This record gives sequence, structure tokens and C-alpha cells, in this order.
Amino acid sequence: MMKSIAMKEQLKVHNSISGKKEAFEPIAPPHVGMYVCGPTVYGDPHLGHARPAITFDVVFRFLRFLGYKVRYVRNITDVGHLEHDSDDGEDKIQKKARIEQLEPMEVAQYYTNRYVEFMNRLNVLHPSIEPRASGHIIEQIDLVQSILKAGYAYESNGSVYFDVKKYSEKYHYGKLSGRKLEDLLENTRVLDGQDEKRFSADFALWKKATPEHIMKWNSPWGIGFPGWHLECSAMGMKYLGEHFDIHGGGMDLLFPHHESEIAQCVAGTGHEPAKYWLHNNMITINGQKMGKSLGNFITLEELFSGSHHLLEQEYNPMTIRFFILQAHYRSTLDFSNHALQSAQKAYQRLTDAAKKLTTLKATETDQNINRVEQLVDAVHKALLDDFNSPVALAQLFEASKLINQAVEEKITMGNKEIEALHYLFGNIFTEVLGLQLQETQCSAKDMTAQLMNLMLEVRNQSKTDKNYAMSDYIRNELDKIGVVVKDTKDGATWDLK
Repeated sequence: MMKSIAMKEQLKVHNSISGKKEAFEPIAPPHVGMYVCGPTVYGDPHLGHARPAITFDVVFRFLRFLGYKVRYVRNITDVGHLEHDSDDGEDKIQKKARIEQLEPMEVAQYYTNRYVEFMNRLNVLHPSIEPRASGHIIEQIDLVQSILKAGYAYESNGSVYFDVKKYSEKYHYGKLSGRKLEDLLENTRVLDGQDEKRFSADFALWKKATPEHIMKWNSPWGIGFPGWHLECSAMGMKYLGEHFDIHGGGMDLLFPHHESEIAQCVAGTGHEPAKYWLHNNMITINGQKMGKSLGNFITLEELFSGSHHLLEQEYNPMTIRFFILQAHYRSTLDFSNHALQSAQKAYQRLTDAAKKLTTLKATETDQNINRVEQLVDAVHKALLDDFNSPVALAQLFEASKLINQAVEEKITMGNKEIEALHYLFGNIFTEVLGLQLQETQCSAKDMTAQLMNLMLEVRNQSKTDKNYAMSDYIRNELDKIGVVVKDTKDGATWDLK
């Protein structure tokens, strides 16, 4: 029944370029090319990273579910992303390497591995291709040369900058973000004679490396490294062609990153890179964007172990995925323990209903087939309407009510009814939304943390009961196996020797 149920409407997506929903019509059906901006790998992935990963995982899953052959490219940024997302400052990965006394590629590899590990736990499918910026320097140099040849860039002291004013004479820089060149001009600071840019909105295509800069390559303009915006344009063209279907990423990348990508591609090839631009909104804490630069982030490891001071408990990876899918990808999503706990309970209700579904015995008579088919149609309609996961989940809750009612009141269901319900939970819930019917098991590290927290709770209770002998026994036995327990004013903590 899975793919035999026809979708009655066409997929529509919200295109950030037009600001409205548009019918999705691939350039070369049934093939679809999709590029999504991936992480800059200088730290552990946090809740904010989970949202675009899960958002475009559902897009990837649903497009494949509809029968499209999708090439999904998600990059790894391991060079060129400078501090504060600007053209100044130290490379984020190089800075981490300097602090940790490691090679930059050690840092990049470690956090790439960590990112993949946590995406696996969130049941995020691997992309078709996951290229690294450092592995595509030649392609980036070639693109810079094309832009220079077209007259939309200039060399300055060994660096190359994109000429936004020259580009704006023919094209619209600000088409995606809604920024106006006049506003950018008004915000231009007075050049102090040392600034290499002609105009403050110009952005680096290639940066000259200082002597202490580690990550650098030879180029026609001297030794340096690519600008942050350049990698996505170069790798998108390499693996998807000069014009592909979907470019995705977080809304925080609209400007300057994606705006600059469009300008680079238009300048270098004469046309825009993507037909549809999709952007997920942010996860916030107390109304403020979650991010490493703001220091208000919660890593996925902390979420799964409950070790962050803002967390009241640990949260299962599927709870996090469900929490994110409860909101439409273009709406903001505010973090709170209450919201996560509500998501945990809601997710459990659906998985419980799915388990009960397996106990139902079918009859030849279909009494509620119209109602079940209406739920199936409603789920399809929601997903075809710009991947509306919260509405799709609402219909699954209605389906769970039917299942619970059938079990509790011992109501029989027909073959077609049960088949349609299995389709909703076995295919939509799991295959499209990527939610697992059983909770993923804790990793050995998380299990150790939970067991240790339990031991400290037992020890604390022993002290409360004035059973000091038991309290000392627990501490001493843990010490024998290499675990140090420290009593502080805020409670006991543990660490390995």
C-alpha cells in the first residue's frame, strides 16, 4: 500500500527568492539536485545544528518517497570560515587548533566524526555526497578566475574581493535577503587607508595568508585561502551543475552567505545557482538565537546525557527529533524543558499507539475506511504543502485515537483500515518523518553517566539517612575502580582518575 496511495496534489515549497509558495517542478525530472550548507567543524554539534539537519533530512526523505532520484550534497566547512562570519579575524578551526595544540585537520576530522555520530543518533540520513572545502581548492580558484575575467572582482594586496557595486550595476545584490544597495552604502564606514576593500559590502573570494596562518595554498594571487562564501558555490557547481533544484540552509545564512553565493554564481556563470531556496528558522533560548558565538548553546551530547545546567533531565534523540518536527521548519522554535518534556510524552503516545496497532486483528468488513483514508489524505496534503510536519503529526495523533479506541473498546477493524494505519505509522512516521518506533539505545558513555548519577543519588540518600558507612563505602568502592567522587556545596560530582 505504501507507494500505491496516490498523492492528490502537487508538492509546493516556499521559495525564499520569491517569498511565496511555488509548485515544485524539477529541472530534469525525475532527478533532483539539492545542496544544503553543512557545519563548520570546530566544536560539538548543538541543538541549533540539529534543526537544519532534520529539516532537510525530511525534505530528502519525502522527495525520495515521491519517487524522485535525489542527489543530496551537504558540505563540511573546514577552512575559510573566519571569526564573526566576516572577512577579518582568525579561521575558526585554526583558532581551535592553536588553543588545543593540534593540527587544524585533526580538529576538523574529530568534529566531523562527532557531527556524523550525533546525526546518526538523530536518524538523519547521510547525504549522497559530503564534500570538504579543503578538498576543493582548485575548483574555488577556478571560480575566482571566472569572476575576475567577467569583471566583477578585483585584486588587492594579494587578496581578491567581489565588487558588489559593479555587480549591482547589472544585477540585484540583495535579491534573496531584501537588502538594498543604498542601505549598504549608507552603512559604509570610512576607509582608514589600510582596508583592502573598495566598499565595505565587498566580500573576500580569496584572502592573502599572513605568515602565521597555517591553512593556506598557492594561487595566482599568492599564498592564501578561499573566502567562506566561495566553497558552496564551487562545490555545488561541481556536483550538481551550474543550475540545480534546491539550495537549503538556516535562515541566518540568508545574508551575507547565500546572497553572496548567488552573486558569485551569476558573475561566474551568468545565471543563479538554484531554482528554489529553502530556509529553516532558528531555535532560540529565551528569544535569542542559539549559537556557538553567543555561548548560549546546548550540545547534543549534553541533551542526550542531561548534563547541561539548563536541563532538568536527559532527552532521547527521538524526543529531540520530534520536538523539532512539531514546529514548521520556517517558524521559530523556542527551547524549554517543558517543551521537550511535552514532546517526549507526545512521541511516546504515538509509539504506544503504533505498538497497539500490531495487536489488532482484521475483519473483512471495513467500517471506518473513509475516516482512515481522510487521515491519509490529510497527511499527504500537509507534507505536500511545504513539508508541513506539525499538521502531519496532528493527523497521526488522530490515527492513534482510532487505534486506542479499537483496543480499549475491542472494536474490530477491516483489512483496508489496518493497512492504511500501518502505512501512516510504518511509512509516513518512520520513512518520511524519520521517527523510530522504538527509542534508540543509549551509548555506552551515556549509560555510564546515567549509572554514575544513580550511584551518587543513592550515596546522597545514604548521607541524608545518616548512613555514613554506606556513603563512605560507595565512595571508596568507586575509587577502587578509578572513579573520584568530590563533594561540593552544590552536590557530589564524579570524574575519572
